[in-house]
Amino acid sequence: MDVSLQLQRPLRFKEVLNHRTDCFKIRSFLGSLSFAGTIQFTPWRCECLPSRVSLRVTAGAADFSKRRQRRLSTRSSKSSKGFGRKTKLGTGNQKRDLKDNGENEDSNIPTLSESEESNQTEMESTVAVDEESTIALYQKNKVNESEKEELKEDVPSKTKSYLNAENGSARKVVEDVLGLQKKELNLENDTVSTSRDAAAYEGKHFTDYAITEEKHLAGTETDGTVTGKDEKTIEDASAKLKLEMEEKLRKQEIERLAEGNFLKGNKIFVYPQTVRPDEDIEVFFNRSFSTLNDEKDILIMGAFNDWRWRSFTMRLNKTYFKGDWWSCQIHVPKEAYKMDFVFFNGQNIYDNNDKQDFCIIVEGGMDVFAFEDFLLEEKRRELEKLAKEQAEKERQEEEQRRIEAEKAASEADRAQAKVETGKRREILEQLMKQAPRSVDNIWFIEPNEFKGADKVKLYYNKTSGPLAHANELWIHGGHNNWCNGLTIVEKFLRSGREGGDWWYAEVVVPGRALVLDWVFADGPPKVATIYDNNNYQDFHAVVPKSIPEEMYWVEEEHQIFRKLQAERKLREEAIRAKAEKTARMKAEMKERTLKRFLLSQKHIVYTEPLDIHAGSTVTVFYNPANTVLNGKHEIWFRCSFNCWTHRMGPLPPQRMLPADNGSHVKATVKVPLDAYMMDFVFSEREDGGMFDNKGGMDYHIPVFGGIVKEPPMHIVHIAVEMAPIAKVGGLGDVVTGLSRAVQDLNHNVNIILPKYDCLNLSHVKDLHYQKSYSWGGTEIKVWFGKVEGLSVYFLEPQNGFVWTGCVYGCKNDAERFGFFCHAALEFLHQGGLQPDIIHCHDWSSAPVAWLFKDHYMHYGLSKTRVVFTIHNLEFGAHFIGKAMAYADKATTVSHTYSKEVAGNPAVAPHLHKFHGILNGIDLDIWDPYNDKFIPVPYTSENVVEGKRAAKEALQQRLGLKKSDHPLVGIITRLTHQKGIHLIKHAIWNTLKRNGQVVLLGSAPDPRIQNDFVNLANQLHSSHSDQARLCLTYDEPLSHLIYAGAYFILVPSIFEPCGLTQLTAMRYGSIPVVRKTGGLYDTVFDVDDDKARAEAQGLEPNGFNFDGADGAGVDYALNRAISAWYDGRDWFNSLCKRVMEQDWSWNRPALDYMELYHAAKKY
Repeated sequence: MDVSLQLQRPLRFKEVLNHRTDCFKIRSFLGSLSFAGTIQFTPWRCECLPSRVSLRVTAGAADFSKRRQRRLSTRSSKSSKGFGRKTKLGTGNQKRDLKDNGENEDSNIPTLSESEESNQTEMESTVAVDEESTIALYQKNKVNESEKEELKEDVPSKTKSYLNAENGSARKVVEDVLGLQKKELNLENDTVSTSRDAAAYEGKHFTDYAITEEKHLAGTETDGTVTGKDEKTIEDASAKLKLEMEEKLRKQEIERLAEGNFLKGNKIFVYPQTVRPDEDIEVFFNRSFSTLNDEKDILIMGAFNDWRWRSFTMRLNKTYFKGDWWSCQIHVPKEAYKMDFVFFNGQNIYDNNDKQDFCIIVEGGMDVFAFEDFLLEEKRRELEKLAKEQAEKERQEEEQRRIEAEKAASEADRAQAKVETGKRREILEQLMKQAPRSVDNIWFIEPNEFKGADKVKLYYNKTSGPLAHANELWIHGGHNNWCNGLTIVEKFLRSGREGGDWWYAEVVVPGRALVLDWVFADGPPKVATIYDNNNYQDFHAVVPKSIPEEMYWVEEEHQIFRKLQAERKLREEAIRAKAEKTARMKAEMKERTLKRFLLSQKHIVYTEPLDIHAGSTVTVFYNPANTVLNGKHEIWFRCSFNCWTHRMGPLPPQRMLPADNGSHVKATVKVPLDAYMMDFVFSEREDGGMFDNKGGMDYHIPVFGGIVKEPPMHIVHIAVEMAPIAKVGGLGDVVTGLSRAVQDLNHNVNIILPKYDCLNLSHVKDLHYQKSYSWGGTEIKVWFGKVEGLSVYFLEPQNGFVWTGCVYGCKNDAERFGFFCHAALEFLHQGGLQPDIIHCHDWSSAPVAWLFKDHYMHYGLSKTRVVFTIHNLEFGAHFIGKAMAYADKATTVSHTYSKEVAGNPAVAPHLHKFHGILNGIDLDIWDPYNDKFIPVPYTSENVVEGKRAAKEALQQRLGLKKSDHPLVGIITRLTHQKGIHLIKHAIWNTLKRNGQVVLLGSAPDPRIQNDFVNLANQLHSSHSDQARLCLTYDEPLSHLIYAGAYFILVPSIFEPCGLTQLTAMRYGSIPVVRKTGGLYDTVFDVDDDKARAEAQGLEPNGFNFDGADGAGVDYALNRAISAWYDGRDWFNSLCKRVMEQDWSWNRPALDYMELYHAAKKY
């Protein structure tokens, strides 16, 4: 923006600036450019001088490069540096005519049309100076030569200190003024052209000089220097003038905009016209064009960025501009990219731009995507703040609970101390009544009167008791009925007293003693063998001058109280430390398992970094050589987030680039802040073609640190077993263990179970009747309770189907369970429940799959999907096959078992949706560090000591010889599936190797049970100290066997998963198993399976064999026993290793969640 200053200067600035400073008014004209304008200062008060100063400020385009450069000429004077050519504003005749005609000073102001120019608008104000008046004024105020000389020397020195040589134009003004003073009078007009910024500087320097000159002429400066106070005054005045000029410019420009927008019929405009973030704007609204034209109050209501940021409501004020304009100021936040608003009357009449709302674009700030990231970051900070506040609240609540608990415990301790003190007092008072001061010819004390802390002599007649022939005499004593145990030990000396064989010992009486207690012995403690204890009643003597009895009992009660407190705090600290260690070990194991999960497919895909964090950049590496895309010329990466539901949708396909490591290719992705899961697949072309989508499961990797958490999924298990309340086999363990693990991942899990009359209700908390509903011609009662922290609905049909005293074994089991399955679905339907997943198990709840699809999927449960798990294909194959056809996804309990049954007619047609997922064990139930059934709690750090103690306890309980030999444990149901012929062979082979064997289990088949009873009798006769067969179910004994045995044998003919080998490793016992099903997937032979274990991110952990004969089991068992005999240190390290492996539900729960998400896509 250019600014031109036209100055017609008087002889002295003082004569001009001595008058009122408010005798100028500003009139503005602005052209078509946004920030162009001209201001003109014209006198409007009658007391203004006839000589006047006129400033012309020309505002042009901000882009100076597009303006035509003005031609500059240099004055002949040396002091003219930086100024343009002088330009006459009018001829002398014109001026005289103006004066003679007596025209007022405003008559020279040109009209708008006369002043417009293309791309630049300027108004020039003609300054008419009456020469005669000016000369007269000059003569009247003429200074003497000394004053002129002072002005010549003093003023430039001052102005240099203020103005510096920063602005040539400003310096030119000062030098010209001095030139006028030297020459007495110069009426020529100077025209100075400069930029708008230069004008601001010139105004400041002009004012600075004028004020300095005025002070000089007034005699206020005499030493040729400027004080700091004067300099501050000058700067303040200059800044004030500059602000006033800018404000007047702004008002003139707004007035022009108001007039222009009114003529165009525009309803609103803003100033500045270009809205930028973190600035104030003024919004103008023309009421006359609005539905609010008759309203007295006008308010604006709005927000920024599509109404998502910083809402506001403000009242508008009436302006003086033509056209009924109202306005208010609004601050635009730095995060804004758009302002949205409407106008209203403060009640119910709105102008919302024909239902489209008003909006203004904010330039130069955030865009939509940057704002989204900003919002997410804001949300992250808010969540962190809330988390801190919640943590502090929980800490305070916990502290309050601790204080209350401590108070209650302290009161309990005090009450216990009071009770214990009462008991002690009663006994001691009875004792004091019976205690003598001496016994003739046996003992006495000198002096007869003594008190606490006195030294006395206790005399004893050696010949009076059993110590007559002892070589030495000792006193073993205490006080107050031995309340502090043994506190007096002294040796007797021969006294030489007559009348017997008297000996004495010098004893210090305890300070708080009411009664002394002692016995005589032939030696010091732990050495003496002969005692005189007064016929088992001990000796007692009253302390004659003891402390007052009441005082003693008050102190005694306090001491007991303090002792109880200290003991309790030690117990509490031990419990707390143990709980913290348990939680830490579980967290560390979970972390290791997650890392193993992320690396489980490293031969196909992995990421750098391994742990993906929201807001970071991640590189995905993919090896197509190990997938269906092997040999493809191009690999395209297709990615999204949050299970393909992210607000940004799928990212554009990205062609993967060759990586440095062999056949891998890579792609880089920026992870958004609101991601909790990264989802991707691979394709051969940009437009698709062949895909690698992990067999329909897609690839998923968890994202950490996102501000959005995964929304909880609702899973309902419909099953006929549940541990520990209705457990028959492994199915019950899976239902409980899987449910707890998924719930720990912050999902909602419910279980629907029959309310058998044989339920173990001791493990059900808060069991209560909830409601009833009718279905199938009967009433069905619904009960609710908590089992292992899980919400369980118990269905009790009144037709008697669950009142059979057993889970299985009825002739109509299929009918019973079919009815239950249908009743469970009806319960969901009538209750309005909409689970995401219904998970049914084995043949017993298989009917859920087809009943759901036929009767409920299209009648209220449309968003639900069915997952079916095969636990054992040996039972109910027909039901399993039908469920496989109807289920959305199906699983079995190990990878190897899924391959073993893939050819079964019930499974073969549905392999595309069939997956193997290992079972896990419950780490809270099976935990050697917190197991109440074993003698010493242990972890991998002290596994050797823990197992040694458990082995000794097991040997003692079962009557086995306590010897340092290998102990083999067998915990199983005795069925042909479990390899009973191999179990018998292994027992005899272990005994032959001088080992010990413990078997726990029973057979549902009476013939097999009798067979093992005979074997138990035979072993009891021939190897009673080496073998023991416990042919029953005993939960505590099973814990002791897992801990005390060094090996656990599982020689199953087939095993879908198996939990025995997993539990064994949890207790540091080494599994010896046959290679089948889940046994093969979990046990890696120390000699043969190192590579296979490494592929799973594990180390070898046991011994296995192939054959189903004696030679096969001998191959594994002999190597195991030899390892125990030959390398005890290596074997102990193997026990430690297997304890640190995670065979819990941590990993299976992650696999099942992937399966549930995949099922939801269908």
